[in-house]
Amino acid sequence: MTEVPPAAGRSRRSFLTRLVAAPTLALVTHAAAEALAPHAAHAAVPSLPAPADLVDLGDLFILAGAPTAALLALTVDPDGTVRFRLPREEVGQGLTTAVAMLVAEELDTPLATVRVELDDARPELLFNQLTGSSNSIRSLYGPVRRTAATARARLVAAAARRWGVPAASLTTAEGAVRAPDGRTAGYGSLSAAAADPALPVPAAAPKERQDHALVGRPTGRIDARAMVTGAQRYTLDLDVPGAKPCVVRRPPTLGGTVRSVANLAAVRAMPGVLHVATLPTGVAVVAETFGQALDAKAALDVAWGPGPADGLSDADIRARLRAAVPPLLVPPLLTPCVDAAFDFAFVSHAPMETNCAVADVRPDRAEIWSGLKSPIVARQTIAAELGLPVDKVTVHVVQAGGSFGRRLFFDAALEAACVSRACGRPVRLMWTRVDDTRHGRMRPATHHRIRAAYALGEVLSFEHRVAAAETDFRHGLGEIITATAAHLPAGIGNATLAQTLFHTTVASPYHFGLTTHGLNEVPTGMPTGSWRSVYSANTRGAEEVVVDELAARTGQDPYRFRRAFLKNDAQRAVLDKAAAEGQWGRPLPAGCAQGIAFHEEYRSRTACLVEIDTRDPEHVRVTRAVIAVDVGLPVNPRGLEAQMTGGLTDAISTTLRAGLHIDKGLPLEGSYSQFHWAQQRDTPRDVRVFVLPATGERPGGAGELGVPAAVGAIANAWARATGRKPRSFPLDFDVDFTPYPR
Repeated sequence: MTEVPPAAGRSRRSFLTRLVAAPTLALVTHAAAEALAPHAAHAAVPSLPAPADLVDLGDLFILAGAPTAALLALTVDPDGTVRFRLPREEVGQGLTTAVAMLVAEELDTPLATVRVELDDARPELLFNQLTGSSNSIRSLYGPVRRTAATARARLVAAAARRWGVPAASLTTAEGAVRAPDGRTAGYGSLSAAAADPALPVPAAAPKERQDHALVGRPTGRIDARAMVTGAQRYTLDLDVPGAKPCVVRRPPTLGGTVRSVANLAAVRAMPGVLHVATLPTGVAVVAETFGQALDAKAALDVAWGPGPADGLSDADIRARLRAAVPPLLVPPLLTPCVDAAFDFAFVSHAPMETNCAVADVRPDRAEIWSGLKSPIVARQTIAAELGLPVDKVTVHVVQAGGSFGRRLFFDAALEAACVSRACGRPVRLMWTRVDDTRHGRMRPATHHRIRAAYALGEVLSFEHRVAAAETDFRHGLGEIITATAAHLPAGIGNATLAQTLFHTTVASPYHFGLTTHGLNEVPTGMPTGSWRSVYSANTRGAEEVVVDELAARTGQDPYRFRRAFLKNDAQRAVLDKAAAEGQWGRPLPAGCAQGIAFHEEYRSRTACLVEIDTRDPEHVRVTRAVIAVDVGLPVNPRGLEAQMTGGLTDAISTTLRAGLHIDKGLPLEGSYSQFHWAQQRDTPRDVRVFVLPATGERPGGAGELGVPAAVGAIANAWARATGRKPRSFPLDFDVDFTPYPR
């Protein structure tokens, strides 16, 4: 890990010497050195803090969950295995590994002895079992460490009582308590005694950061082998006795309803078919095999009722959004300004594992298995739908193969429960890939207007107005109270949550004078949901494009311009790191260019530098990326590298080619072959992620962080390579496929 380039006060010559001496750089061109020379920050027109600078969404979640944050379960088995029940969902983000590291660190036990198991839905964990908003490690860092430190103290106390020595004379290491005379006792042998309520236990405190031996060290995922060998068990891998395959025939438009089924008897007589049931969302078929269920589903002759988005297509949506943009405040009269408008298409979450659930509903009880990020409200809603007391419904959280916000909603679990009740047997419900792409929730389309006024090299005002298809937050904060509140009439419930999320996540990191943000959401009837980075991917991505255009208008280099207007040294440090390691300004062939952008959110910050090749218009690709990230206290730097690389891939996809075309109330895209997510050939071979050493005592958020800066960097590189201003995303959005039948 090379040091961060100096922020200020260094000569160009001394800085260049540092770069050449760095082991990862063999050469710095004159152009690069000139561009990278640090300049003191200036801001003649400072900006006031935005709400998100003072209290962000993660802070609110931590505050809301504080009363139940200590209700964590950790056990030590007689064989020394440590089991921790995690009240969050693992969807591939590496959360179980990071939490296992915290437990192993505080218990002084090998990481291999720690098992992190996903906890069932626990309604007593009010506001504290929702996975989202880059909040899991932020909210769990203290409680998990305190829980493990308490367990360590009890094990030490048990050994002290057994040996008749002061607890203060004992130490712990490698899963055992050690006495000064050489005696040792493994944790497993002490577990029963440590559980004695009468055991006198001294006060326990987590380790200081400087004493960490594991936390902060790059560590491989604890589930990696199981994932690559196929041993990892996802929802449809579970062996639930008697559970039969189930699929649903869905309407030809979003949210359509079933009027009648003309050939019900014939379908029920098809080979392997066990049950056919009508649901609010379609017609379910249960069969002996998934193949038989799919055949029967295709044979259904259904008369459909209308849905809330029937007849709605892209042109209509864009027109509605453009008409709904809140007004700008500063007129373009007294000073020059940059005026820009941007459109972003709907985007599917597209996780590798499609929506699915297993349900076993009996007259007096129910048991559900699914990948769930809001399991409490899922359990409460399913209980209400089935007419059962909540304590008669068990909801198991299963590790999922991707989410990006999709699994905040529990529609598969609710559907499976309804089918199981109707059929009187356990079922294994699977959404097909076409179902998941067309009928799943999606990132809302947005329209943006930005006006930035400038004079004499300074930015005087920066206004950003967003009109968006309404984002559905009716899962609430993960429990029934706020979920019910979100269902209040239009303009009250869901809109209040939307405004709260927008203003506690979106903020400009620059001193751009009078800086304002505004959001207006438009109900469309489309099934939307939070998509990775929620509002920031589009909002901050568009802003970073305008920052490049401001730099061009004022005759400044984009990197140096950003550096001059960023608000603090921590921000400049990651920007400097990305620029230095990426050799900003190095010569590239015609049609190729670099782009750079910055983003800060959830007490973390990142800068992204990319290189793009546009010489083949049919295959524009990002060829190189350098990312610097500062999350305050990195728990697992290797996990952070993966998070930032994933954010880069998401940004490549949605900036260049991936989006949903809406045609008469339904997306045209139905699979990965049509929804053009980045494939291996579309991703850069050269990706380097630099995780800065700890700059704080607590970790910031990382899950949402990697997308917005990458969106801006890719768009800016494309603009420099082509000479065209990016205004509509994805940039290449042709219908180059034959849509599946409706």
